Formats: sequence, structure tokens, C-alpha cells
Amino acid sequence: MMLKDRYGNELSTSSTAARDAYDRGIDSLMAATAGTDTAFAEAIAADEGFALAHISLARAKQLLGRGHEAKAPRARALELAAGTTPREQSHIAIFDKILTGQGEAALEAIRAHCKTWPRDAMALAPATSVFGLIGFSGKIGREVEQLALLEPLEKDYGDDWWYRTQLAFAQIELGQLDEGQRNIDAALAAYPKSAHAAHIRGHLFYEMGDREAGLAFLTEWMKDYPRDGLMHCHNHWHMALWSMETGRRADAWRIYDEAVRPGGAWGPQVNVATDAPAFLLRAEMAGEERRPELWRELAEYATKWFGRSGLGFVDMHTALAYAMAGDGEALATFADSPRGPTADMLPSMARGFTAFAAGNWQQAIGAIRPLLDTHERLGGSRAQRDLLEYVVTAAMVRDGKSVEARDFITKRRPHNGKGRGVPISGL
Repeated sequence: MMLKDRYGNELSTSSTAARDAYDRGIDSLMAATAGTDTAFAEAIAADEGFALAHISLARAKQLLGRGHEAKAPRARALELAAGTTPREQSHIAIFDKILTGQGEAALEAIRAHCKTWPRDAMALAPATSVFGLIGFSGKIGREVEQLALLEPLEKDYGDDWWYRTQLAFAQIELGQLDEGQRNIDAALAAYPKSAHAAHIRGHLFYEMGDREAGLAFLTEWMKDYPRDGLMHCHNHWHMALWSMETGRRADAWRIYDEAVRPGGAWGPQVNVATDAPAFLLRAEMAGEERRPELWRELAEYATKWFGRSGLGFVDMHTALAYAMAGDGEALATFADSPRGPTADMLPSMARGFTAFAAGNWQQAIGAIRPLLDTHERLGGSRAQRDLLEYVVTAAMVRDGKSVEARDFITKRRPHNGKGRGVPISGL
């Protein structure tokens, strides 16, 4: 009788130790706890011929921003695939596509895979969340598509904490806050150490405008979370923003220095490159002085890791970093030949951020405002993409149109009387 993972899927290994380590790795990846790659490496050590452990290690390396270390385990998984079950072969093929940049093909493969093996959570996971294959698809309606993927699987996953976590995020992003709260609270109760679940609970606080409660929750939850955890940077970003918005400005800058900026955060690179400029701009909107040296630091970081366009959400923040650093040459090179599914949006963002940096408020509004109704295409969460709305609102305020700005931002948030934490001085 074949061993099975915790979701009931058969595994091509006879080693209980390998199976147990693999299960630990899955839980660690799903919860963003530290040691994901170590667990999969332990599974390989227990059974070198365990193909899923190799491909999972490759995926873990990719998520940790060490994609160059994924090549060997990916190659070994492909060598071993022929001797595995049909599910495992399909599973390996999905991750081979992801690891080689074939996002659309991978998503199509996941949809087909889940019709036969709906409880293969590891294979489903890359299609979920705001940074997943649907999240970064560049499509209008991708938030609805995300929820539509997850809802029918409730019959298969039931009260599974990982499933409830992802379902809650999809619901919260669509404003289904009551449903989202029920699911994320259930997920946290079932698996309290999940950093992804804590993060999504933070998003619920944000959407409800509960800044003090959100800050208190994440501050307490993050006390014992290790620095090498996948969500260390991003959860601290939320804490830094709430600290700034609630008047704890020294705390906000301390958090930024220690856990968000390059060198303070280890990564992942995608979080540092997006969270750090997002914090700096919000801080400036809140009345802090511009820190040119910090913007130059971020421009250099962007050039190192994301100097070519292609991922809309990252492109937005790269353009922002270049514009605020005053590096027009780098921005022109970056934005003049845009790539990826949101390539059409990059030139407008580049013009808008450049105008904002220079204090040309009407130009900033004119470039950014037309993007707002479809900014879900960029990927990321609503809490992150609110940055574009803040640019328009802050430009209105600085152009002497505070009443218009207040009306604009209120209409953008009709479901939330408290506001989602608009950090704009003078509004």
C-alpha cells in the first residue's frame, strides 16, 4: 500500500521519514513558516528517488528568491518523473512550467489537474492569492476569476486551514468581508502559526479601517516570527504603515529600517522591491520629508533585481522608485519598451510618477487617474494598489483641491465608512 500525503494523495516513496518531511514542507510552504526548503531537503535525504520532494524543493527555492538553486532539484525531478504515478507526473509538469516562466500554460495545466486531483493542494497553490498565476495574469476580472476557482473546491477541502486561508483572501479582495472574516478566523484557529493567515487577517483589518486593532494584532503575532520567514518583510510593511497612520512615526521608520528596506529585509526580492517604495511614498504623503538617499537606494535595488519590465505589479514600483529618485534615464530605459500583460499601463505610470515627483499635480492626475478602474490587472492586493488612488488624491490636495480629493477618495471606498487608512496630510 502506497504512502499518502496529508491530503490523501498517493506518493511514490516507501519511506515514512521522507513522507513525513514532505508533509512538513508542504505545511511550511502553505503557512510561510521558516524552514520550507530544509524540510524538502530532509525528504530527499530520506529517499533520494522521491521525485515530488525534488520538485517541491525547487519551488521552495524559487519562492525564497533563490531561483538559481532550483535548477538541480528541478532536473532531478524530471529524471525521476517517469517512475511516478500519473498525478505526480502531472504535478511535476505543472511546476516545470512555473519554474521555466510558462505562467499561462501552468495555469491551464493546474485547472486540468484539479479536475482529476482536486485535493492536490500543492499543485493548486500557485494559482491562488494575489501574487499567484491568476493574480499576475494581467486580466480584467481576475479577482472574480480567483474566487470562482476556489469556491467549487469547498466540497473537497472542507475546513482545511490552507483552503480557508486562500478562500478568505479571495473574498476579502472582493469586499465580502463577513464571509472572509469567518474563513480567516477559522483558518487561524486551526493553524495559528500560519504567517499567510495572519497576513490575510491583517488585510481584513485594513479593509475595515481598524488601524489600531490591525497594528496590535500583527505586532503581537509577529513577536516570535523568525526573520528568515517568507512573510517577515511584508507583514512588517503592514505594521510600518499602520504605525505611520496612527502617529507612531518613529516606530514606522524603525520598522522600515529593520525589516523592509534593502539590507534590513533579506527578501524575498519581490517584497523588498515593492513594499519599500510603497512605504516611502505613503510616508511622504503623510507629511514626512522626502529622503532622496533612500529613493536612490531603492532605484539601485530595482535595477539589480528587476531592471527589465514584465510583471506589472513590480513594474509599477520600479517606475516609482526611478521617478522619485530622479533617475529619468533609468526610467526611460525601463518604460520605453514595456513587456508583459500590463505593458500598456507602464508608460502612463512612469509619466504620472515623474510628474508627482516634480510637483506637477495636474499631470500626475491626468496620467494615473485613467488607470484606476482597471488597476486590478497589475496584480497585488487592493491594499497595495491603493497607492495609485493615493497618488491622485494627494495630487488633488497639493493642488489646492482638498474638497474634491475627499469626495474622490470617499467614492472609491463606498463600503467602508472609516476609510482604509488614507495617509495623506491635509485631506
